[in-house]
Amino acid sequence: MITRLHDSNYDRWAAQIKRTGGCRQPIHLRGKVEHYDRATGQLLHRYSTRKEPDGVLRVSCKTRRASRCPACAETYRADTYQLVRAGLVGGKGVPETVSTHPCLFVTLTAPSFGAVHVRREKNGKVLPCHARRDAETCLHGHVMTCTARHAADDPRLGEPLCAECYDYEGSVLFNSVAPELWRRFTEALRRRFARISGLNLQELREQLTISFAKVAEYQRRGVVHFHAVIRLDGPTGPASPPPAWATADALEQAVQHAAGAITVEVEPLARVFRWGTQLDVRPITMNGELTEQAVAAYIAKYATKAAECVGTLDRRIHTLDELALYPLREHARRLIAECLRLGALDDLVDLRLTKWAHMLGFRGHFSTKSRRYSTTLGALRAAREEHMRGEDITTGRLPLFEEDTILVIAHWEYAGKGLSLGDQVLAAITGTRLAGWGVDLDEQA
Repeated sequence: MITRLHDSNYDRWAAQIKRTGGCRQPIHLRGKVEHYDRATGQLLHRYSTRKEPDGVLRVSCKTRRASRCPACAETYRADTYQLVRAGLVGGKGVPETVSTHPCLFVTLTAPSFGAVHVRREKNGKVLPCHARRDAETCLHGHVMTCTARHAADDPRLGEPLCAECYDYEGSVLFNSVAPELWRRFTEALRRRFARISGLNLQELREQLTISFAKVAEYQRRGVVHFHAVIRLDGPTGPASPPPAWATADALEQAVQHAAGAITVEVEPLARVFRWGTQLDVRPITMNGELTEQAVAAYIAKYATKAAECVGTLDRRIHTLDELALYPLREHARRLIAECLRLGALDDLVDLRLTKWAHMLGFRGHFSTKSRRYSTTLGALRAAREEHMRGEDITTGRLPLFEEDTILVIAHWEYAGKGLSLGDQVLAAITGTRLAGWGVDLDEQA
């Protein structure tokens, strides 16, 4: 810390940290960029990291995981919020008339793999977990009941009442096939909606587009379920209204049927998986109980999370010996161990369970959308970069060039990532720290 403070380039170092947005693990790059006039070959501008602090340029890691970098995850969450909300009320290139299109908020859950501790409320009152007068005793000697009224932060939530009875194999296999279940659901949804409308698929595509945006959420028991916004558009997407016969009620009927009709089989083990019986379908309104802001915020929140809420890790685990090094919840440890066991079977190698053991078998994208739902994360990032470039030109950091007349030659190499503990604390003290650092200055002192 003292060395950094007395460094003549300290101000530039602080400016780099601030420019990353408070990134906890910035990427270090070493290299240069040169701008040449295409017509004359004259060098117009050169940037090199040779004179930067430590000889590197620090850029944000841009991870979506809040457990790794809260600052970058917050940017990802905000972008996802704008993407989802634009598909509900317009903006970011989507016409405002999209708000009149039929739209539903759908939650698809996983089936039961065994009784677990849960927190339930009714009329603001917390109910007993599993109160049973004539509770059965399982084969392992556990009475399958729990009369506790669990607090929201109770570590027992999601833990099975009997770990020996819990279907760990089914749990991780469901996570693995969940993306395929979603794909088949969307296909079945279009087929069912076409049948309800008296059309075939080709005729439906000529008159209607079904758009969606969805996010995966981990339940405390360690299985994923999906929250999705599903919207009806005209044939060209959000810019065209759907036909009058394409209503929210018809869409709900199609969702109900498709969710219960499709299955995925893991053939080597002869196991068949389908969505759980708890299916929630609600209309999205502009001023009702479920508004577009609430839906966009809900989806965006889970876009930055993974399996950490189950008590697992946010990095890969490859062997059981490695697993023993981490202080994990027993339930999470068993789920990861089951992934490693199944991943070693030759017949299940395509599921890549070993690679995704830390995700409890789930290997799909956490947030996805159909092509015509709204804007893209890439477009939002490009707009942000263009804005920052404009600021650099205004402040003189970059010259104003006509892009089609300039040849840009760049060479970059990776030089590491992260900040030392001293740099982390110093960044917080000097005021360049943004939300999400999580550094306890009293503890460090």
